[in-house]
Amino acid sequence: MKRTILLAICCITSLASIAKVTLPKMFGEGMVLQQSSKANLWGEARKSSTVKVTTSWDDRTYTTRSDGEGRWRMAIDTPSAGGPYVITFDDGEKTTLGDILVGEVWVCSGQSNMEMPMKGFKGQPVEGAVIDCLHSTDPQLRMFTVKRNSQFAPVDTVSGSWLSACPPHTRDFSATAYYFGRELRQVLQVPVGLIVTSWGGSACEAWMTADWLRAFPDAKVPQSASDIKSPNRTPTVLFNGMLHPLVGYTMRGVIWYQGEDNVPRHPTYAAMLGTMVQGWRTLWQQGDFPFYYCQIAPYDYSLIDWDVNSALLREQQALVERQVPNTGMAVLMDAGLEYGIHPRKKREAGERLALLALGKTYDVEGIPEFARYEGVEFQGDTAVVRFDRSREWVYFDRGTTSELFEIAGADKVFHPAKAWINRNRVYLHSDKVPHPVAVRYAFRNWADGDLFCDGLPVSSFRSDDWEK
Repeated sequence: MKRTILLAICCITSLASIAKVTLPKMFGEGMVLQQSSKANLWGEARKSSTVKVTTSWDDRTYTTRSDGEGRWRMAIDTPSAGGPYVITFDDGEKTTLGDILVGEVWVCSGQSNMEMPMKGFKGQPVEGAVIDCLHSTDPQLRMFTVKRNSQFAPVDTVSGSWLSACPPHTRDFSATAYYFGRELRQVLQVPVGLIVTSWGGSACEAWMTADWLRAFPDAKVPQSASDIKSPNRTPTVLFNGMLHPLVGYTMRGVIWYQGEDNVPRHPTYAAMLGTMVQGWRTLWQQGDFPFYYCQIAPYDYSLIDWDVNSALLREQQALVERQVPNTGMAVLMDAGLEYGIHPRKKREAGERLALLALGKTYDVEGIPEFARYEGVEFQGDTAVVRFDRSREWVYFDRGTTSELFEIAGADKVFHPAKAWINRNRVYLHSDKVPHPVAVRYAFRNWADGDLFCDGLPVSSFRSDDWEK
């Protein structure tokens, strides 16, 4: 008798656990859904059962059926920004999520400079973060951090929870993402949700699928779990563990801060990042959603024994916004740290990403673009460098000239150039180069960029394609 009763209790408990709708962790209390959209929802329920979803903003009930494995998926209509709201899920037993906001959602990904929290890393602070955290309380800025997870095969959920911005929560959240979200909140005046999925030291290849990497034979895709020698650099493993579960979460766009790990493999980076962006867009099925990324900041890579010029990676990054639609690069030439790969100026990184989003995605007027190198003309012994997207004059930020320009003749030997400006042209000359054929600006590992236009720095550049 006791055994029969115990068995009955176990069966009832098991059925109850199956009956209740379960959701991936990013669908949770306090989440933000993308406004004015058909927002995707999915999860598990009883096998082959009817699943009802009711939204409090319009008291509408949506109905679908779970498949033979209990999986279900639907899209719900979201209103314009507002909340908090409640969503109820019902397959015979109700699950309710509350404190839901509707606003603007962004996915924030990359390596350590995206992951770096407001509290900084050990001995590596974020400039101004103490006071900014103190004033960070904002119930309509919501933050979700995906826990690190390296996987051989794709998984369906992540670990994490939605938190409202306040000093203790903000302190542990990505600094770049926070400053980005703070700016959107202040300008748009709508709720903002930020989903950070990043891992320090991660390679671009780790955020891609095996199919996308076939074009890059040097990327060694693991054939078994035993092939994973690095949890954050091995191709595909972070896509599987930290991005795949998020794919389809309806959002506005992506911000990205990565590239440092790919400096030794720079020749393929533009093609690789472009392939990754197009791959994410294909899976998300939201068209060419915005993808804005940070240029890696200057740093002396010889300190970690890398005999490579990181300006070559920055050059590759600059190509991406020319080659891939609806992308943009936030220039950080003035926000590096000579002796540290984790620069302190995360506010500049986040705010410049926000400038891109506000100007290009939200059509806020009056926002300047990052001026960029367009070409050079040689007039006798003088080089004349011109720029596009430069509505205002270019200028040197720390005086009337710059020491970061170089000029070379046919012998391919670069010499420091005297630089001066007339409107949006930079003129260069060196007595050692009577017949110049090439120019460079800040084209080295470490440089404290001083060429600006309209308050924003200009990227390092070169006119040549020489190996050295």
